[in-house]
Amino acid sequence: MHLQESGQMYLETIYILTSKRQDVRSIDVCEYMGYSKPSVSRAVNLLKNGGFLNVDRDGYLTLTEEGREVAEKMYERHRILTSLLMRLGVGEETAAEDACKIEHVISDESFEAIKKHLSE
Repeated sequence: MHLQESGQMYLETIYILTSKRQDVRSIDVCEYMGYSKPSVSRAVNLLKNGGFLNVDRDGYLTLTEEGREVAEKMYERHRILTSLLMRLGVGEETAAEDACKIEHVISDESFEAIKKHLSE
């Protein structure tokens, strides 16, 4: 299943929330992202049906292996691109906003080149 940008953002959000607390539910995603309960519920069902997310009987969300891979990839891109933009003189808030946009469209090849350049 090909994930749209919004699906990637949901997975990244669940990944971030999971790193901060053990149990994550849809309401936590709503609060973090500022989205409505119906929007998050629809996204959670799509991600669950796509094999990216598990939801237990109590409503707790856990990423599948595939979901975790996507989330980690997006989170790494976000962190590195934010850092790069800030090194270039962009303010932290703008850098984070722009990194969020770029992380979903940049090719693997270009991102790996950026990572390599930054590590030199």
